[in-house]
Amino acid sequence: MTWLITGGAGYIGAHVVRAMTAAGERAVVLDDFSTGVASRLAPEIPTVRGSVADRALLDRTLAEHHITGVVHLAARKQVGESVERPLEYYRDNVHGLTVLLEAVAAAGVRRFVFSSSAAVYGTPDTDRVTEETPCLPVNPYGETKLAGEWMVRAAGRAHGIATTCLRYFNVAGAARPDLADTGVFNIIPMFFERITDGVPPLVFGDDYPTPDGTCVRDYVHVEDLAEAHVAAARQLGPVRDLTLNIGTGRGVSVREMALLVHEVTGGRVPVQEVTGRRAGDPASVVASSRLAGEALGFTARKDIRDMVASAWEGWCLYRPGAHGN
Repeated sequence: MTWLITGGAGYIGAHVVRAMTAAGERAVVLDDFSTGVASRLAPEIPTVRGSVADRALLDRTLAEHHITGVVHLAARKQVGESVERPLEYYRDNVHGLTVLLEAVAAAGVRRFVFSSSAAVYGTPDTDRVTEETPCLPVNPYGETKLAGEWMVRAAGRAHGIATTCLRYFNVAGAARPDLADTGVFNIIPMFFERITDGVPPLVFGDDYPTPDGTCVRDYVHVEDLAEAHVAAARQLGPVRDLTLNIGTGRGVSVREMALLVHEVTGGRVPVQEVTGRRAGDPASVVASSRLAGEALGFTARKDIRDMVASAWEGWCLYRPGAHGN
């Protein structure tokens, strides 16, 4: 099998490439390098620079590299930015996927794994989110991911493409420091940034109906997530249509996260500073991971300490002054 991995030079993408090649699959990366980092990829990985909206480039790439399956990760993914720039998100995440699916169908590619998100659920009124939980996204990013799932399933049915949509929960950690996330859009790097600046991490609200009053979330190590992609790719045989949550099924509160980050980073600043709630934050969002276990044999292996410790190593690599502040 030869897999085209779109967005393969990104944080998650580079881990997926690494896991796929380690499993004996051949990977070809397509990335526009707007956020991807070329040094994350091994020199022997064939790399095509360009956009998934470039149909001519897609046709050429699928043919020249004899692509037999696609893992589609290339997308805009900042929630706040999606609210400010919704048309850009719909153009890149929905139109780009449309062009890619057209090229895939025309080329006769019959396997497609789609990178979706727990953002499709919005603010679910349940402690345990299953794949049957209603999808009610609350921002354009989540909307584009849900629309993407609809398109992937419809194209699969119409063109005989086996498809799997993976709904990621909160992704963290790194396999190696140089593969770490360089953005500051999720809670762990946001905490790191505050600590590097010499101020305590901010906790938004401590009066939620949870055991310690702070929000509870499900975090999955990026290495485990990458292994889920390998399992999903290998399960795509006869035409099938799967939609799966990828998480651990274990909740971690914001206060627990702040305490762990405090410990891992050496406790140089106060543990936390509590401020008011943020609008739209549900009290608890934890994945039911049962279906992924049944369909893929997938179980996340790494715990939250692995995620924080490996993320901190990557943070310090890209910000050499972080250790000494």
